[in-house]
This record gives sequence, structure tokens and C-alpha cells, in this order.
Amino acid sequence: MPWSNIGDWIVSRISPLAVSMGDPAGIGPEIIAKAWDARETHALPPFVAVGDARAIERVWAGPIARIADLSAAAAVFGEALPVLTVGDAGAIVPGEPDADGARCALHSLELAVGLVRTGAARALVTGPVSKSQLYAIGFTHPGQTEFVAERYGVAGDNAVMMLAGPSLKVVPITTHVPLKDVSALLTVDLIVAKARATARGLLRNFGIENPRLAFAGFNPHAGEQGALGREEIEIIAPAIAILREEGIDATGPFAADTMFHPRARATYDVVMCCYHDQALVPLKTIHFDEGVNMTLGLPIVRTSPDHGTAFAIAGKNLAEPGAMIAAIAMAGEAADRRAQTAAQS
Repeated sequence: MPWSNIGDWIVSRISPLAVSMGDPAGIGPEIIAKAWDARETHALPPFVAVGDARAIERVWAGPIARIADLSAAAAVFGEALPVLTVGDAGAIVPGEPDADGARCALHSLELAVGLVRTGAARALVTGPVSKSQLYAIGFTHPGQTEFVAERYGVAGDNAVMMLAGPSLKVVPITTHVPLKDVSALLTVDLIVAKARATARGLLRNFGIENPRLAFAGFNPHAGEQGALGREEIEIIAPAIAILREEGIDATGPFAADTMFHPRARATYDVVMCCYHDQALVPLKTIHFDEGVNMTLGLPIVRTSPDHGTAFAIAGKNLAEPGAMIAAIAMAGEAADRRAQTAAQS
């Protein structure tokens, strides 16, 4: 139903999603604005952009409503993109990141997290940031996922990065580490902790009652029974055995090169992958323009488009908003499901 046809008395009672703008010199402002443009087509829930409104004005000529309180967001959402302004990002030039923009991105993230913690917003969507720019101003977390987890007091092993598209969900058990270090980081305890959080997250956020977790092997051909490596025998298989004893539908380890074709994807709900690219290459190949990064294991819903700042195309009206649209839609659906579950309990 178009937003213009929904009574104000209903809209005003919907808590919005908080969408941090990300780096103001990147494509975050553009894809947030384009998501608002597509709100009726995709039946998106009300959301508010958190950041410097000027960043959106640099790249978009649509209507903006500067708000001071989130309670006003839903009421204006049908006519304008609500923006909660954070500080001053300096002289914003699309495609030219700087320290002022990085500070604005961090403040936007901090405020958006706070809005969800207080209940003013019902879910968090984070725009793309530049890690190098954040590191230059003293940011010490590996990424936004770890930042959000720390703010909620969640241990690193219990915060799981899941990448999701319409036909594939993947979890990298290790994330942003050199490939040469992965084998030493893989442990039975780590795999079990990530898998438990994944199973809980699939139930809470997607309503999957008995999620099927398929594990990819670390070595080619899943180690060829030890001939090509023993991680499958000594680490992955024992972890799977523990999970199965707990009642989790865990299978594998399987050769990763045969896990992502359509017939294989019908046999599981998520693939647990050993390292970053083992998970992200198939996800981005299959769902490049609609992949969503969802953090499992948090007391809140948090999603993000599965791409970066794309400074090279910022300000050129070339950014595809599909992943941001999918991230907003997925966050809204997961928040609704959690609220319904809470109401029934």
C-alpha cells in the first residue's frame, strides 16, 4: 500500500529504523536517498537517515525533512526523507574522503546505535564506511560489526557476521584476517560458538525453526581424508559432532567448490565458511546487487549493505541502491518478527 494512503494515526505509531549514513563522501548518502525513492515499490518501513544532511543534498535533489526527534520521522516519511543531523562533516566533496567526514561517520554510527538502545528506533542499518579513514582518526575496532557488538557488551565470538541474499546465506567463521593465519585461528570452540549464534539468529530473525547448517571444509576437496590437510578431521568434524549432540542440524565438512550451485543451496539454510573470501565470493557472485550483512548474536537487529563506500563513483548518480533497499527491508522484517515473538511470550 502506498505510504500516502496510510492513515497518519497508524504511521505515527511506527518506530523508524535508524540508518547511519556512513562516510559522507561515499555512496551512502546516495543509496539512502534512492532507497527512500523506492519506499513504495519495496514497501519499506519508515526509516531516518543519521548524519550530515548536506551529504544527501550534494547528490540528490529530493525532499529532505530535518528532524530533531525520531518521533517525527514516521509522520513525515511519506513526503520527505527524514534526516537527523549529526555535527558537521566539513567541506563534503563526493569521492574525496577526509578526517572530518570520518569523524561524522563515527558520530553517526554512535548516535544510531544509541537510538536503537533507547528504543527510539527499532533496528539499525549501517551505511558503508572507510576503515582506513576511521583508523586514521583513532578507530580501533576491526569494523562496524565489532563496534556495535562492544556497545552491547557482546563477546566477539558471539557476534556473527552473516551475509544474506534471496537464495544464499553464508557465515565466515573468521573474518578480516590474513589467509595465512586462518588455520591457526580455527578452533573447535570458535566454530561451536559461531554456529550456536547462527542457529539462534536464524530462528530469531528469520523464523527458521530448525536451521540447517552446512560446513565448508578448509582445504581443497575438504582435505581428501587428511591427504590435503587435517583441519577437517581435527577441528571442523569434532565441532560438528558437538553441535549435533546439542540438537543443531549441522552437516559436513563438504568440499567448498560444490556447495553453491542451485541444487546444493536447496539442502541447507546457511553455509558456515572457514574464511572471508570462501563466504563472500559466492555470495557476491550470486547476489552482488542485493547482498546484506546482518550481525547475529546481538540483542538488536543490525544490517548493512554488503559493499563499500565506492568513492570512485560517489556523486555521479551511478550507485545501485539494491543492497541498501534489501538491508532496510530485512531489518524491518526481522524487527517485526522479534516484536511479534516478544508479544506472544
